[in-house]
Amino acid sequence: MKGFASDNYAGIIPEALAAIADANVDHAVAYGDDRWTAQARDAVRDAFGAPRAEVFLVFNGTAANVLALEALLQPWEAVITTAISHLNVDECGAPEAVGIKLLTSEPHEGKLVPERAAPLVQRVGFEHAIQPRVVSIAQSTELGTIYGASELAELRALCDEHDLRLHVDGARLFAAAAARGCSLAEAAAGADVISLGGTKAGLMGVEAVVVLDPADAGGFAFRRKRRGQLASKMRFAGAQLSALLRDETWRRYASHANAMAARLHNAVRAIDGVTITQPVHANVVFAILHPTVTAQLQARFPFYVWDETSGEVRWMCSWDTGPDEITAFAAAVADACAATAVTG
Repeated sequence: MKGFASDNYAGIIPEALAAIADANVDHAVAYGDDRWTAQARDAVRDAFGAPRAEVFLVFNGTAANVLALEALLQPWEAVITTAISHLNVDECGAPEAVGIKLLTSEPHEGKLVPERAAPLVQRVGFEHAIQPRVVSIAQSTELGTIYGASELAELRALCDEHDLRLHVDGARLFAAAAARGCSLAEAAAGADVISLGGTKAGLMGVEAVVVLDPADAGGFAFRRKRRGQLASKMRFAGAQLSALLRDETWRRYASHANAMAARLHNAVRAIDGVTITQPVHANVVFAILHPTVTAQLQARFPFYVWDETSGEVRWMCSWDTGPDEITAFAAAVADACAATAVTG
């Protein structure tokens, strides 16, 4: 039985595995100067409608985010993000380790909203104060919610008003685009730099930093090398990313993961003892359970407790989550809740 801990737990999509095998022929130039990586860069440019974009492949999302922000910041500048952002709570202090200051705002349904972010833009030009420079959002958010077109436009307007740059943490950008039925470009509209996540979409060790304006990419290749993120046999990463983007293969898998989350939500929302806490937009369901129920379920199904204080848990669906697994898990939730109610 598969669990619901993370889409990182899932394996590699068949197309990516086949692409690795296809690229595993003869010798190829190392460090990204190969045809597979070149094809991947072109595929990303096409997906975002940005023929001049610079595209840099890296191993993981933490590196993608840190490198993306470094490209936009001077040492005295800061990033505005939500208090629950991956940057703030799940990067083990990686932004701070390289000198990036985070200014946090309380989210609304996981989202950064202009009226809460704007007050953080203060003391501009005052040499004693850190200077806000970048707004960073996750699409989809850490709570699985999704920014719509108007919300992205409002954030872009905020950035333009205060001369800020916009970074999109797209660890699950494919899920967001599939849920909205839009392109990757539309799902990240207004962004200056995007961290494009491949791992959660079914690739192995493939993330990309997409710098829309080449002027922002100065020195990026050197930064990537210094951060230990330059793959020697990059062709295998490029081959995977090309396979994911080809004919929008990503949309089929992301739509499936989203559909499984919706199916899970529908299966458990009426169970006495389950309180759904967040809107279900993408491939994740959040709920509050009795601690005893959580313990019983975790003995059989991997998943994470999101908030230990409230008992909120997170159930993540993946490209390979099946309907039968949803049915079995929902039945286990119902049984555990019923047993806990009987025993008190």
